[in-house]
Amino acid sequence: MTTESTTELAQPAGLDSTAAVAAAAAAAADVDREARFPHEAVAAMRAAGLLSASLPADLGGRSASITELAHVARKLGAACSSAGMVFAMHHTQALSLRFHATEGPVAALTRRIAETEALLASSTTEITTGGDTGSSTCAVVPDGDAIVLEKNAPVISYGAYADYICTTARRSAESPPTDQVLVLCPQDETELEQTSQWDTLGFRGTCSPGFLLRTRTSPDHVVPVPYSTISAHTMLPSSHTLWGSVWLGIADAAVDKARVQVRSAARRTPGQTPPQAAKLADLLVLHQRFESSVATELRRYEDFLASGEDEPTIGFAIAMNNLKLDTSLAVVDVVAGALALTGINGYREDHAASMGRLLRDAYGPQVMVSNDRIRANNSKLVLAYRGRA
Repeated sequence: MTTESTTELAQPAGLDSTAAVAAAAAAAADVDREARFPHEAVAAMRAAGLLSASLPADLGGRSASITELAHVARKLGAACSSAGMVFAMHHTQALSLRFHATEGPVAALTRRIAETEALLASSTTEITTGGDTGSSTCAVVPDGDAIVLEKNAPVISYGAYADYICTTARRSAESPPTDQVLVLCPQDETELEQTSQWDTLGFRGTCSPGFLLRTRTSPDHVVPVPYSTISAHTMLPSSHTLWGSVWLGIADAAVDKARVQVRSAARRTPGQTPPQAAKLADLLVLHQRFESSVATELRRYEDFLASGEDEPTIGFAIAMNNLKLDTSLAVVDVVAGALALTGINGYREDHAASMGRLLRDAYGPQVMVSNDRIRANNSKLVLAYRGRA
C-alpha cells in the first residue's frame, strides 16, 4: 500500500478503509497466484460498512461522495488490484441505484441491499453484441407475476460471488436492441452456468469468466429508468473515475517500491546522490500527472452531480472517456518506469521490490473495455461537439 504518495485525494469523511486495505494487502499475493476471489478484503469491506457507503443515507447507506469512494479505491488498488477493482465495480452499480432506484417498488430493494451490505456485480455485455453495452439481444419476458431473463455473457466479474447481478436487457421482447433496462438479479433466484475460464495475466482475483445467466425474479427488480440514462449519468463516469483511482493506486505501489530502492542505494553511499535519484524524480513527474488527471475528472464529475442535471454534455462524455484512455496508459508508464529504476530486484518475483504483479495488472486497463472501442465512441461524439459549452 502507498506510504508517501504526492498530493492525496480528499480524505473520506467517515469511510474507514484501514481494515479492508490491510486484509487486501495480506492476501494479494495468494489472490493473484491462485486467481481466487479476494474473500478477506470483501469481508472486511462488508464489516466496515464500505459496500453500502455510496447508497443514499435515507435508505440505509452513507451517501458517500464519488471523491470519498475514489480515495478508498485508490488505497485498495495499491494493496491488491483485484480487491480494488471489485470495490470500484460494485460501487458503479450501487451508485446507479442511488441515483435511479430510490422511488417506487425498487426503493425497497435498494434499502435491503444497503442493510445487508450486499455485493453487486455487473452483466452489461453479451456474446451476440460484441462488447457493445448500449444494445442487448436478451429481453425481459413476463412470466405470471414474475419476469424471466436469459443472457449469454462473455464475462461477469466476480459473478459467482455476488449477491445481486445488475443485468442489462431489452425492455421487452418487442423492444429494439437499444431500448434497455437494468434488472437486479438476486443470487437465490439466478442460475449461473459457467461457459469459460478465467486464467489471465492480471486482475486475476476479479474472477471474470463467462456465464449463461438465467433468472426468474420480481418485476419490482427492474430499475424504472432507461439504461441509456443510467449509463450516461452514472455508470460510465463512475466506472472511469473509480477505475482510474484503482489504477492510480497500482502506480502508487510501484512508486513506493522504487522509492525504497533509491533510498537504500543512498544509504550505501552517504554524502552522494545515487544515479537512480534522477530517474525517480522523472518517475514522480509521470505519477503526478496521472494523479492530477484523476483529481481533475473527479472534480468534473462532482460538479456535474452537484448541478442536478439529468443528462451530461457531449464534452463531459468525451472527458470521461479520455480519462479512461489516459489512465490506462499512464499506469503502464509509471509501473514500467519503476521496474526500470529498480532493475533486477524489481524483475525478481522473490524480492520485496518485485513489480511482477503490478506490471501484469497494469496492462489490464487497456483491454477491459477496449481502448479502441472507446476511441471509436469518441470519434462519433466529436462530430457533434461544439466546444466547452
